Amino acid sequence: MTGTEIAFSQHPHDRIGHRRTDESWVAEMWADPGTRVLVLAGTRVQLHDGKVAWVSPHEAPDGIKVLLGERDGVVHFAVIASGSIAGDDWTGLRGLVSVIDEDQAPFLVHAFGIAEWIWATRHCIRCGGLYEPMLLGHVLRCTDCGREEFPRTDPAVIMVVTDGEYPDDRCLLGRHPAWPPGRYSTLAGFVEPGESIEQAVRREVHEESGIHVGEVSYFGSQPWPLPRSLMIGCLAKATSTEVDVDGEEIEDARWFTREQMRAEAEEGTLVLPGGISISRSLIEHWYGEALPGQW
Repeated sequence: MTGTEIAFSQHPHDRIGHRRTDESWVAEMWADPGTRVLVLAGTRVQLHDGKVAWVSPHEAPDGIKVLLGERDGVVHFAVIASGSIAGDDWTGLRGLVSVIDEDQAPFLVHAFGIAEWIWATRHCIRCGGLYEPMLLGHVLRCTDCGREEFPRTDPAVIMVVTDGEYPDDRCLLGRHPAWPPGRYSTLAGFVEPGESIEQAVRREVHEESGIHVGEVSYFGSQPWPLPRSLMIGCLAKATSTEVDVDGEEIEDARWFTREQMRAEAEEGTLVLPGGISISRSLIEHWYGEALPGQW
């Protein structure tokens, strides 16, 4: 593992899960004007002067109360209100990429993850009854049969594939057909039922690029609530080099040396992942330093 920082994975907060059933403590914190509340209109938040707006409890509208946790003695909640309260200055998580405060990012991805889950999980998968939130937003219980549903996270692997040995090794990047010209990134895909992380890396790389992978090692992870993924970053060693893309998810894949990557990124002919993406962290780990170019 490297010291490379991964966005959304720094500065974790204490989720104080044991407080989700402590009604007297919750009431006390809700009466404290120092408590911070993030208001979501469905799955959107309001911006003030380009920054995410946090309010005190008495300023928050009615809605589903979600306990996010505590940091530095300050308790943070979210309130998931009706989407109808949103105005033009409200945005989803994708719209926050350029203004997000890394210190606040763990609270935001926690809140968005719960909001997206509640929004998408309306009916019981056993009987079709309606769900109601429990445990301050972290459990849904069917009002008919009593079945409990817990937040779901979809594991996905994202990997930098390399060929050869440092400093002469190469990095494999691919591009999706819908991307603008010149945009390339690391390969990625969801873990299927019954698969290990290593098996998923090898399968996805071969399906998308035709490359066979041997050794797979863990790099780091990134929560990605769009809508509910956990990106598992891996380092993968290729055992073959001939590219044969699937033509659907990946229309092209290329091997890059460090010199080629730097030159094309500086020229603007190669468009690399943005700094908030674990993909960029993976590529810079291989490259050895910060890279020019942005998405």
